[in-house]
Amino acid sequence: MEARLQNPAMILDATQPIQEMYKAIYSGGVPKATLDLVHLRASQINGCSPCVDSGARGARKAGETEERLSAVAAWRETSYFTDAERAALELAEASTRLSDRTDPVPDEVWERAAAHYDEKGLAALILMVGLTNFFNRLNVTTKQVAGAWG
Repeated sequence: MEARLQNPAMILDATQPIQEMYKAIYSGGVPKATLDLVHLRASQINGCSPCVDSGARGARKAGETEERLSAVAAWRETSYFTDAERAALELAEASTRLSDRTDPVPDEVWERAAAHYDEKGLAALILMVGLTNFFNRLNVTTKQVAGAWG
């Protein structure tokens, strides 16, 4: 497989602002493991193989277990995740699947997340979902290849 185009963020030298965004996200107080799970779930939904691949690799490197990584797609049916992680995954799914329902992020979903995360934490989760969806769209559109980055 070959990509249609190099990653547009690299072509237009947008990597530094993206790194600043990650820095802001990681300063929000949400555990990195939770942010990794959110990234992985949004990427699974969007079918972004490079992000699923790199997300799982990074999470493994940070100590995430194979059981939890393989269960992310079915997080509702497993006992591997905390209530806070479940709320984050639910928010990630809702805010990734915006066109699936008339009220994409219902109050109940928001309230479950807000019960576990303060304003900065919620901001970090929302930014992680947004940035993940951004990369998913770049990678899927340009047919980036999983594993091509190392």
